[in-house]
Amino acid sequence: MAAALLLLSGRAEAQTQRPAPRPAATRPADTGFRLRGFGEAGLRLFAASETFKAVLGSASGPIFGGGVEALWGRHLGVSVDVGRYQAIGERVFVSNGEVFQLGLETNVSVVPIAVTASYRFPRPRSAVTPFVGGGLNWHRYTETSAFAAAGEDVSATFTGFHAVGGAEWRVSRLVAVGGIGRWLSVRDALGAEPTSVAAAFGEHDLGGFEAKVRLIIGR
Repeated sequence: MAAALLLLSGRAEAQTQRPAPRPAATRPADTGFRLRGFGEAGLRLFAASETFKAVLGSASGPIFGGGVEALWGRHLGVSVDVGRYQAIGERVFVSNGEVFQLGLETNVSVVPIAVTASYRFPRPRSAVTPFVGGGLNWHRYTETSAFAAAGEDVSATFTGFHAVGGAEWRVSRLVAVGGIGRWLSVRDALGAEPTSVAAAFGEHDLGGFEAKVRLIIGR
């Protein structure tokens, strides 16, 4: 009987000393300061749709760019990005809403630089992080032609603001893929000359909407 009691006591002691099961793993919180870079490509749709259709044949086109982003903690971020849109069209004259082509090739370039503050919504156990934000932008607009008379070429910089929204998917520890929509307003950038195409259509906003895919390198 004494031996049996000792055996049962040993088993009970072993069961009480058995280590407790570990809790389920959770994604560690992102804390501190982090810096990362990104490249992006997408489509831009211009608000001055009739003007761009008349000169370039389309109100939309591809845009490419890249930038850097600084993150603080889990929620706050600030990014700076530069893009480029470029197309070749033809100088035109507009009279009573009718477009007349002049047979002179023209090159149009738009280089937007944007500073964006964003707020992120990370979720536990999820690799997808939605975000929203907004900020200021500067657009360098250039329009040149080989046979332009003095003062016909255009080169100027305009200031505007924008709002963004999107989400990024964490592929690995250092690589993520994002989808972004950005609405931009750049008022009083077009149609300064009363004889310009933009003035004829009453369109003065160089902004519009961008839909882009972003490849991110960094945490």
